[in-house]
Amino acid sequence: MEKPIITENSISIPSSQEYLVDVDSFVEMKLSAFGVEKSTIADIAISVTEIVINGIVHGNKSMLEKLVTIEIGKQDSAVEIVITDQGTGFDPDSIESPIDEENLMKEVGRGVFITRSLMDSVEIDSSPGEGTRVTLRKQI
Repeated sequence: MEKPIITENSISIPSSQEYLVDVDSFVEMKLSAFGVEKSTIADIAISVTEIVINGIVHGNKSMLEKLVTIEIGKQDSAVEIVITDQGTGFDPDSIESPIDEENLMKEVGRGVFITRSLMDSVEIDSSPGEGTRVTLRKQI
């Protein structure tokens, strides 16, 4: 198994959910170092996990040679986390609401919805052939 690539403010993982524990540890360590409260760390960690899973499964199609990168930083009283994949991109406007009646029983489609409810802002930038970049922000 490959090892994650870790720098001071980022971690890059092969596209396998086996690496989620590494991402979670890295994010929790960085947020704790920033002095973020435990309940807020939990919300951010859930959000990062949801977006990373999307990058692994939907973006990179679980191809181990493609990476998902998580960058984390703090500006004033906010944390910003940028998650990028190396997939083919998609139309962010095509995400269906999981609370619409026709989608209630679907097993997929809740990650972005959950993330938007936990974070202060979620920006999705995606272009065909260029992967997807999701920026999460949370006041701390």
